[in-house]
Amino acid sequence: MKILREIPTIGPIRAALLIALIQTPHRFRTKRQLWTYSGLAVDTRDSAQHRYVDGQLQRSKKPQQVRGLNKNHNHDMKAIFKSTATMASSREGPFYDFYQGLLTKGMKPAMARLTLARKIAAITLLLWKKGAHFDAEHLKLQAA
Repeated sequence: MKILREIPTIGPIRAALLIALIQTPHRFRTKRQLWTYSGLAVDTRDSAQHRYVDGQLQRSKKPQQVRGLNKNHNHDMKAIFKSTATMASSREGPFYDFYQGLLTKGMKPAMARLTLARKIAAITLLLWKKGAHFDAEHLKLQAA
């Protein structure tokens, strides 16, 4: 709990909820698995990647359809990370600077908050797995 409380905007209640819901960070091999479990992953659909043209198999030029965020997720986890990102985007601190950097790049506020929620989830997983302490250096814009 001490490690999770070091992350700005994660207080004692959110830390206790994260511990109760995740139980062990080792059930997620990558941050993307945590994003999917938390409802922060983008859901895409693709019905056919290849088609026959004149008897030859060719790759379809039709792009994948983005359907939004995944629907099958833990709603409590999503609420924790989204509320943490909302709070962090409105208060001074390292996450606020990260959020403002995304906005100055031209990202829409809703997408910037989602990116911030993903960053907070990734940092939570990293710190919990390694037992490390929070450092603002984890907030690099290019790795968002």
